[in-house]
Amino acid sequence: MDFSPTQEQAALKESARRLCERDYGFEQRRHRIRGAEGFSRDLWKTFADLGWLGAGLSEDDFGYGGGPVETALLQEEFGRVLLVEPYLSCAIIAARAVVALGDPAQKEALLAPLVAGEKLIALAHNEAAMRGDDAAVRTEARLTADGWRLEGRKAFVLGGSSADILLVSARTPGGVSLFEVPADAAGLEVVAYHAVDGRRVADLMLTDVAVDDAARIGPEGGALPGIELAVDHGVIALMAECVGAMDAALWLTRDYLTTRKQFGVTLNTFQALQHRMADMLVETELARSMLLRGIAALSDPDPRARRAGVSAAKVQIAEAAVKVTGEAIQMHGGIGVTEEYVVGHFYKRAVLARGLFGSIDLHLERFAAWSRKAVA
Repeated sequence: MDFSPTQEQAALKESARRLCERDYGFEQRRHRIRGAEGFSRDLWKTFADLGWLGAGLSEDDFGYGGGPVETALLQEEFGRVLLVEPYLSCAIIAARAVVALGDPAQKEALLAPLVAGEKLIALAHNEAAMRGDDAAVRTEARLTADGWRLEGRKAFVLGGSSADILLVSARTPGGVSLFEVPADAAGLEVVAYHAVDGRRVADLMLTDVAVDDAARIGPEGGALPGIELAVDHGVIALMAECVGAMDAALWLTRDYLTTRKQFGVTLNTFQALQHRMADMLVETELARSMLLRGIAALSDPDPRARRAGVSAAKVQIAEAAVKVTGEAIQMHGGIGVTEEYVVGHFYKRAVLARGLFGSIDLHLERFAAWSRKAVA
């Protein structure tokens, strides 16, 4: 089996790496985080001009004919520079939710401006008590003569602070439904804050938010499968980001050990540190292999098998990312924990990634449950 990227995929990866190396230095990133929105609108427009906002979507969905592989290639490069632009939340998770649940008119109204960089969209699905169980939605929507009224809270919404449109999941009589809610809707309060890795997130309070029935995306009570598919795409994209962060931390540490001296010699001459570097390399390459397994799982027609494959990738890669980036800090010594040096920020992203979309225990249990059934 040939896992080599096509010529077009290699060119996409190379163009992303060149732009990130040129326009996304560590100090440039810190400047963006301290800005009003926490990211660069100019850079977001560049992403749109380069076609990256539609790189993972088919042409029928207003994209450029790519899929999860193209998404992963971009995300790996974004992970190297710890990107804070809302690419994961908007161009991947929200876009996938619309693809899975929207009708042709809704896709045109939402995906076309998203791909053009004219609108930011975020999936507002997570709730504080959900803990990775996508079915445990407590936000409610009740049907009135004028449409729907939404009531509830959403927590830690990726990209929620800058989104023009929020895709809000809510429990309706038939199950879980999804609604398009403008960010300036009456009764919607958005509380933005920084996550531990620097990216902006938001909590949402919905108090009797009114939307008409045309704002419902997908069947009433039947949105959960589409939301789960969108979240699965988000998990694999996040793991691709982790692989990029691990790779960058690994080689940054190698360079540090070849220049830092103790007892008159560079640190890379100490055998114990060579062994630890070898372990970091093995973990990184194993994570890269598991990423391929996770990408393949996204195309599995069985939702339970797909989710099990995604969970397996999440467990292996997220744990490896915390281990590798933690080792990078240890081998840098005191400078590794300073805010002004990049290596500690790789660890922060890895820790956040490990907790997003459900804990390691939840994903282990999901994979184990599917495996037990598969061999029964």
